[in-house]
Amino acid sequence: MSKISRMENGRVPIRPRDVNDLLDLYGVTDDDQREPLLALARDSRKRGWWHVYNDVVPAWFEIYIGLEGDASSISVYEAQLVHGLLQTGDYAREVIRSDNTTATDSDVERKVALRLDRQSRLTAPDPPRLWAILDESVLRRPVGGPDVMRPQLAHIVKIAELPNVTVQVVPFAAGAHAGLGSTFSVLGFPDAGDTDVVYVEEATSSLYLERPADIRLYRQKLENLMARALRPDQSIEMIVKAAEELT
Repeated sequence: MSKISRMENGRVPIRPRDVNDLLDLYGVTDDDQREPLLALARDSRKRGWWHVYNDVVPAWFEIYIGLEGDASSISVYEAQLVHGLLQTGDYAREVIRSDNTTATDSDVERKVALRLDRQSRLTAPDPPRLWAILDESVLRRPVGGPDVMRPQLAHIVKIAELPNVTVQVVPFAAGAHAGLGSTFSVLGFPDAGDTDVVYVEEATSSLYLERPADIRLYRQKLENLMARALRPDQSIEMIVKAAEELT
């Protein structure tokens, strides 16, 4: 079963009573064998930490949050906006409000809180490896104006100091490159049995790719983008300069 299928199936909990009955049916009487299976059934009834936000999170995005939480590596290319794992609260508010002008203040704040909760894993024990590639347009688009963008750009610089985070910028001078017209994430997992997952987000849905050919294609795109982008140190210099140029 694929990683996506397991995440989707995880929404339907397995009742410990049913597992207990099945173990009886198959004659499994050894407690050392029964207890781990019963424990898994009990755990399946536990909601993900993001369940408290289910009133403001569409079902298709819940899957991504679960995958992101399990991932040991997160590689992203962003063409228009700062990636959610790098956003400040003020920047996130501007993005959320622009996407849904009728959202209530309460819903906006809950979505911001979810975004910040996701970010907390970057500084938690055993954090994922984040490699974020940003198009230069991300730095130049004044989301919320200078008062929002200056702290946002400074925040990227600060997060990039973490040993598990790398940020690169693809400058306009790079010309055509493999990321044109797309924004995507490639998630890797610690279990050797789990294949990578490519995530492509659209306006009202998302696409999850697990076929080896698709994964190879997007891995190649990432390699191309890394090669065309500025080095990490040069990228930070560009981010700092972009902040200084804001008026």
